[in-house]
Amino acid sequence: MDETRIAVCLMGPTAARKTDIALQLARRFPAELISVDSALVYRGMDIGTAKPDIETRRRVPHRLVDIREPEEPYSAGDFVRDATAAIADIQGAGRMPILVGGTMLYFRALMRGLAELPAADPALRRDILRQADERGWRALHAELGAFDPAAAARIDPGDGQRIQRAIEVFRLSGQPLSDWQHAGAQQRPATETQFVRVVLLPQPRAILHTRIEMRLKHMIENGFPEEVRRLMSRPALSRDAPSMRAVGYRQFWTHLAGECTFEEACYRALVATRQLAKRQLTWLRSEAMTQRFDPLEANVIDAISAFLIPFFRRLG
Repeated sequence: MDETRIAVCLMGPTAARKTDIALQLARRFPAELISVDSALVYRGMDIGTAKPDIETRRRVPHRLVDIREPEEPYSAGDFVRDATAAIADIQGAGRMPILVGGTMLYFRALMRGLAELPAADPALRRDILRQADERGWRALHAELGAFDPAAAARIDPGDGQRIQRAIEVFRLSGQPLSDWQHAGAQQRPATETQFVRVVLLPQPRAILHTRIEMRLKHMIENGFPEEVRRLMSRPALSRDAPSMRAVGYRQFWTHLAGECTFEEACYRALVATRQLAKRQLTWLRSEAMTQRFDPLEANVIDAISAFLIPFFRRLG
């Protein structure tokens, strides 16, 4: 393997200072940022995704941000294609890609390969959502456990998006999602790049929960409900669109549709964000070959920089 073909993966749960730390690293080193976030790809979804503002992105460009309309799907396969091209472009310019984000499926697909899953079926998805409305996601999670216990063990009973996809894959192909993923893990990654994994793990978890609550409050004060209202006004956008599965958007859509109170939407968004962080932390703790840092320590930038200096020296 060419030792100059290196990329840094800066991974962490939501509200763990990933963007702030990535920006500081990009100012210290000859590096460019690639977003690894399934919501930041969408235009018009700025407040609820904590998207870096235009001025920040002008000073430090972020690739794979604002590349889709919210009505359009964007898959892990799309990400692998786009990220692989961006990595090659940055490396070709003699710089280091820093992939930063919290969409763990995207990281896994890029570093380990991804099986070609059956394409989404809108009619089937609507049927699964109807069943979830009637029976609840926990009942569908129990159903998933009957034919794909490995997937059910990994997926939280309240994670409707992942339960829906696992059931959809099985109904379309007759093959459990875990079998597809195992086959994908046997594939070669899309790039020969060496990935240096840097994981941000705030300690203790209670501090992360406080940061999540403060960030949600900040988003609401800065117009997040109005942002969701603008998205709802787009004729081709429905609440079932992949973009609207982003944490917070579905909950406030429900409120603005008159189906729950503002207070209920805030609480549900907070719970959903904490559940997302829990899933992210579980994945990160199981990830091998990582260098871990507490992003809330005063000297964390210096500590990460010291770890990365030998890799940047290989660039020549």
